[in-house]
This record gives sequence, C-alpha cells and structure tokens, in this order.
Amino acid sequence: MSGLTLGFIPLTDCAPLVVAAAKGLFAAEGLDVTLTREASWATIRDKVAVGALDAAHMLAPMALAATAGVVEPAVPLLAPLALAANGAAITLSNALIRALAVEDATPQATVTALARVVAERRAGGEPPLTFAVVFPYSIHNYALRYWLAGAGIDPDRDVRIVVVPPPRMVEQLLTGQVDGISVGAPWNAVAARGGLGRIVLRASQFWAAGPDKVLGVTEGFAAEDPSRLQALLRALVRAQAWADAPENRGELTALLAQPQHVGAEAEAIAVALEGELAFHRNAAAVPRIEHALWQLGQMRRWGQIGDEVDRPALAARVYRPDLAIAALASVGAPAQPAPPLARLFDGESFDGAPRP
Repeated sequence: MSGLTLGFIPLTDCAPLVVAAAKGLFAAEGLDVTLTREASWATIRDKVAVGALDAAHMLAPMALAATAGVVEPAVPLLAPLALAANGAAITLSNALIRALAVEDATPQATVTALARVVAERRAGGEPPLTFAVVFPYSIHNYALRYWLAGAGIDPDRDVRIVVVPPPRMVEQLLTGQVDGISVGAPWNAVAARGGLGRIVLRASQFWAAGPDKVLGVTEGFAAEDPSRLQALLRALVRAQAWADAPENRGELTALLAQPQHVGAEAEAIAVALEGELAFHRNAAAVPRIEHALWQLGQMRRWGQIGDEVDRPALAARVYRPDLAIAALASVGAPAQPAPPLARLFDGESFDGAPRP
C-alpha cells in the first residue's frame, strides 16, 4: 500500500477525509492513509509546503496565495477537488446584537445597523469592534469584508479583523475578546446553541452553493505519481457521495463528533449536515475556475495581490476541475451539472470575471 499523511482542521467539511478513512475507502484504493488533526490553517500550509503532509483539507484562497508567492512558504499548489459548499457563517455577540436593535434580521438590515454602531463608537471615542476570521486568505475573510463594505464600513479602518483558529472561535466570543466571528461549521452553531450570539449571515445566503475548502496538494506531489493522486481522489469522491446521502447523516454526525475528528457536540454538527452544506450534490466536488477568479478578485480588492498577478492564469494553474471530473467518472458518479452562478446576497451579479 502507498502510505500518505493527510491533514485536516476540525470542521464539519473535513468529512470526506474522515469518511474515506473510517469506511475503508482509502484502503480499497491501495492507500495506507494517516489522518492528522492540525491546530491552524498556517500549520496546514507549512506542513504541506515542506512535505510533512502529502495533502490536506485546505482553504482555497490559501492555495492560490501560496502558488502566487505572496505568502511564505511560497509553493505551487493544486486544488484537484472541492471538498464542500456552504457551511460557514458570520455570528455576532449578544452584546452587539442588542446594540444593533434591529427587528428586521436580514443581512442587509443587520449590516446597516452595524454601520450606525460603528459610527457611534468612533464618534464616542470607543475602540473599534473586533471580528475574527480563520485566516487572511479565506472565503470567511472575504465574505465578512464584502458584507461590511457594502454598508460603507471600511474593514481596514473602521473595525479590527484578527485571525483565530476555528476551534478557538467560540472561546473568543465567550470571553468578549471578539464581537463577531466568521468561521465554518460547526462553530457558529456551537456559539448559537450556547447562547453566545446570533448567526446573521450564512454562506448559503451570501452566495448560494458558494465555495469553501479544497483538497490541497503540491504540484510536485501530483506530478510524482498521477495514478496515486487519482486513487486519492476516487476515495474522496466516494466519501463525498456517502456523506451527502440522507440515510448516512446520523452515522456521519457521530463520526465527526468524535474527539479525534471535530470533537464538537453532535447536535451542533447536525445543524450543518441538515442544512445546505453539500459535499457531492450540485457538482460540489468540482473546483470551479469562476470561484477561483472571484476569490482572486477579492484578494486584489483588499491589497493582498497586485495587478502584476495574472489572475486567469493563476486560477487555471491551481484549480483543476479536469482531475475531479476524471475521478468522478471513474467511480461511475459523473459530476452533476453545476448550478448557475448565483447573485450575491445584495443582488450583485456574479459572472466569474476578475474584479479590480
């Protein structure tokens, strides 16, 4: 058997890796896989870069940034598979919800009230509100920034944005160190069920069937043994199909709740699995170039990359839908037609073109 070490962060969308190991799907492909639960996205990035991890559950924009050479260590990465769609959310603390005093809890009404609070705090000489995201190069950061900026809040001037590993988000909200969190499932549900805050914008509201995590591998790993990579992808797409089946939801919830996996209460994990989180349906497993282009547009908007980066070329280099489609076809589960790219929550049309 070929030995591989795969890393993951304790989030609900690590499910494809966990399922493939637990159900013997890696072994069926001749792969001897060890899963390692990592502490942060920076650790994932560093370990993949130096070869301590052969592949990992990874933030898609992190793969783009590493390949562009704008983060250290810079290393060319591929995203041959998307792991899930939806699942993330923005949650505000109870104290901030009370200050907003909005009866209409739509995302637009909430952020409009938030702009008022931000202005009042600035006028009163109070410190800015603090929001936590999981990593600078993440859909969580871009969704938060987009939402704030739409109401005239400058994310770099009017508020503080800090980086907190996903499992520590609830603790930060509990202790009052942050006023809001933008993080993946199940941690928003854990916070809400614990009475610590209110979810105000779900990923599925921000962008229906929007992207989140990918499988990240180095270009070197992919080139060294393409057949091994396809075996890995076959195991994972089978796991994604299993995870999406409603009849497996109870078993999946219990599996993810185990301490060596996500380690959160089963009820909170079930919230995401019973909602709009998708692993396989609606072509969720296929990394879409348009998704990469939107993320790169946000990276340019917020000064993380410059105009010297050829965004279409970078998107095509990192995102490899051909590899996912080949794996799906080889297991008799061809990719379903992808849904049309939806408008964002504010009605802005999404066409996948690079944004300034």
